[in-house]
Amino acid sequence: MTTARPEGTTETGVNQMRCPFCKEDDSRVVDSRAAEDGLAIRRRRECANCGRRFTTAETALLLIAKRSGALESFSREKVVNGVRKACQGRPVSDDDLARLAHRVEDTLRAAGAAEVPAQEVGLAILGPLRELDEVAYLRFASVYRSFDTLEDFEAEIALLRAEGEPLGKEPSTTSTNQ
Repeated sequence: MTTARPEGTTETGVNQMRCPFCKEDDSRVVDSRAAEDGLAIRRRRECANCGRRFTTAETALLLIAKRSGALESFSREKVVNGVRKACQGRPVSDDDLARLAHRVEDTLRAAGAAEVPAQEVGLAILGPLRELDEVAYLRFASVYRSFDTLEDFEAEIALLRAEGEPLGKEPSTTSTNQ
C-alpha cells in the first residue's frame, strides 16, 4: 500500500532538490564548496534520471519581521539602498556600503535569532554608519529616529561630540617659559 506524500518529499518526509531539466527528485551531490565567505554552501549535483548537472546554493535563512507582521528574507541590497540616500554627496563608495551591509548582516546573525524585527536592522545600521561617516549617520538617524525639532539634532550632535572625545587624554596646554 502506498501513501500519498507532498510533492518533492521522500518517504522520510525530507524535501528533495528537483532536477531543473527533467523534474526528477533523485540527484546525487558531486561536489560541495563553501561560498559567500562561508555563509552558504554551493553544491554541484547530478540528476539520476537524465544525467545532467546543476548547481544549488544552500544558505541559512535570516528573516526580517516587518511591522505589518509579514516576514521577508534579509537583503544586503535593501540595507545599501536604505543607507545610500543618507550618504549622497559624502565620500562613501559603493564598496564602503557593501562592507557596511555585510557588517549589519553579521551583527544580526550573531544574535542567533532566525527572525529579527525590522527595527533591529535599523539599529544594527547605526553603529557601522557612524564609524563610516558621521554626517551620513546624522541624516539616517534623523529619519530612523524621527527627529522633529532642531533640539533633536543638537542633542545627537552633542552626543557625537561627547563620545568622540578621546578617553583619558589630557587637554593640550601650551607651556610658556617665563
